[in-house]
Order: sequence, then C-alpha cells, then structure tokens
Amino acid sequence: MDRLLAADGLQASRLRDAGVDSGADVTLDRLGQLPTVTKRDLWDHYPDGLRAVPIEDIVCVHGSSGTGGRPTLIPYTAADIDVWAQVMARALGGAGATRRSLVHNAYGYGLFTGGLGVHHGAMRLGATVLPLSGGMTDRQVRMIADLKPDILTCTPSYAIFLGEAMTEPPPSLRAGLFGAEPWTNEMRAQIERLLGLRALDIYGLSEIIGPGVAAESLDSDGMLNVAEDHFFVEAVDADGRAVSDGTPGELVFTTLTKTGMPLLRYRTGDVATLAGPVPGAPRTLRRMSKLLGRTDDMLVVRGVNVFPTEIEAVLLADGRVSPHYLVVEDRRVAARAELIVAVEPVADGHGLAADLDRALRERLGLTCVVRVLAPGSVPRVEVGKAKRLVRWSEGPAPLDGLAG
Repeated sequence: MDRLLAADGLQASRLRDAGVDSGADVTLDRLGQLPTVTKRDLWDHYPDGLRAVPIEDIVCVHGSSGTGGRPTLIPYTAADIDVWAQVMARALGGAGATRRSLVHNAYGYGLFTGGLGVHHGAMRLGATVLPLSGGMTDRQVRMIADLKPDILTCTPSYAIFLGEAMTEPPPSLRAGLFGAEPWTNEMRAQIERLLGLRALDIYGLSEIIGPGVAAESLDSDGMLNVAEDHFFVEAVDADGRAVSDGTPGELVFTTLTKTGMPLLRYRTGDVATLAGPVPGAPRTLRRMSKLLGRTDDMLVVRGVNVFPTEIEAVLLADGRVSPHYLVVEDRRVAARAELIVAVEPVADGHGLAADLDRALRERLGLTCVVRVLAPGSVPRVEVGKAKRLVRWSEGPAPLDGLAG
C-alpha cells in the first residue's frame, strides 16, 4: 500500500479518494472495500502501464496482445524476476521436478510470459531446462525421444498435438504443467492417455507475475495452490462482492511483493472457485479450482449462461470425440442466437451428432447445433493459444461445413 502511495499514480489517487493515506490505514478485513484495477486501466496508461519505480530499475518488459489485440505491457524489476523464479520453481517442485530433472519447455518465448517463466523457475530449482519454445513439432518429438525429459511444459492444446504426433507415450515423461488456456478434467484424461504422464494445471497472468501465481501439485487434490505469500486472492461476483468458498467468482489478485508494477485488487476476468488447503496436508496454501472460463467468454444464448469449458466437458466425456473442436456463437440473427459445436470423430461418427446434442441439452439446458466434421477440419495450433470459441455475426462461416 505504501509503495502505491509513494508512486503517486492512478492507484495512489484512488486510494486517497477512498480515505487511505498510509498502509497502516488498511486492515485485511477492509481490503474488499478498496477500489479495483482493470485491464482497461492498463490500456489507458499504455505503454508505461502503472509502473511504480524509475525506469532505470526495470530489467525487462513482458506482456500480451490483450483482448482484441490491445497491448498490455508489464515492467519487471530484478526483485520481480526473483519472485517469479521462486514461485515457478515451487510449481515445478510440486509436480515432482528435482535438480536431476530435465524440463522440456515448449511454451513460447518472447513477450508472452510462459516460456521464460518456466525457464526462470527450472533454473532456480537447479533442474536442466530444454528451451524448445513452441512449434517445430518434429524436432520436439525427436528431442523427447533422444533426451528423455521427465517434465513437459506447454499449453494443453499443444500437449494434445504433441501426443498425436507420437507413435506411443514417451516412457521418460512423469508429469506436465499445462496452462495459458482454460481446460477441463476431460481434456486432462486425453492428455494423460496420449502422453502417459500426470497432467497438472498451472495458472498465471503477466499483470500479476506470469505462470506460477497458482499451480496444481501432486498432492493438491485437483486444485491449484495459490502462492499467497506473494499474491492475495479474492473471488467476487459481477457487482464486486465477495463470494463464499466453493462459489464461482471472478478472481481478484493483489500483489504483495511485486515492485515494478504492484497492483491492488486487479480484476482478472478469470472465473474459478476458492477453497482452503487440503485437510491434513503439509501445504497450507489456499487453493483455486481449474478455470471455469472468463467473464468476457461467457455465452448468453436464449437467456442461458454457458462457459465454453462446460461444452468441452460434455464433448470430451464421449470417447468418440477428438480433442479438436470449435464452439461458434452464431449471432447473424440477433433475436435467434444459436450455438454451433463443430467436432471431429476419433473413428466412426455414426450417431455422434444426435448423442452429443442430447448430452449438451441435458448439461446446459440448451439445444445446440452439432456438426461432425471430417478429421483435420478444425485448425490445429502449434504456437500460441488454441482458439476454441468464435463469435459469428456476419460474413462467411468461420469453418467449412458449419452452415450446412
């Protein structure tokens, strides 16, 4: 709090408007009454963002294109990189990595925080890191066969892509940390079948630090441990009111140790549930669920709220469906919006459309148009994040075979 006030920027102004002149004025139970920060605040203060230290203290800048391509740039101090390395080393250790591990890192390197975040953490842990980055799938497969890594890190969609490029699961892989996209337990089963490893989730965002903000461990009972010694987490409803543990809400993070761009109550747009630590477990960190979706990705069709992850859970629960699919929100006729779900069958797709239509209606309370397309129809992604949701309001169909 005192760092924000000393920086005398947007957040300091909002704090003073809320009657806060010193960090001593705020107790934990009052935190939820303080103003929030949103991505729009970062956009409005581009390119310096909400930097709180002199430019000579900044050692690197990360970021992403942001929603709709609007850039978000985040400055890091050396102290921030140290925190990032620490939480990522902790995440890798929770997945079973040790100093003897070889971490095959297939996250992209660059402004995106995934690749370098894992890299920092693996080196801090004392493991060996193989910085393959994304793409070049043939080389990835060859390196896994030749160097025999025990830990794999990449997006879940690329883990599927890698697994399908292999003739059999590589015996050396023991665990993988997969993030940067919301993914379901049904996709977890697909990844584990293809790669023969334990598939674990990892969460992060550049505004807070990057990957390592929270991570699933071998003993976290399917949820992600939040690094709450560095990041304080809340879950709130659409009006900003706190929701109880177990209730879905938007994640709001406050950075406790970040110096380059500390943030007070940053609204992430990510939706999850919170819980306490596993009863009786040695880890005492609060946990968050896998992401349920994003507030800006929630679909409202004929009065029904749907997250794309709910659709994925239905699709991948059917063993005849490949993990390559596309959800299309068809709003060409605004008064009669439809959801079109394009899938590819693993083998024979006979009767698949009718079965999926029935399962989706039971889960969502909504009738969807299911299109079973030929294998290879849904675009694959080797670099970057998979695009599983498209909004269609005009023009040609975003995928051949949807308008039939």
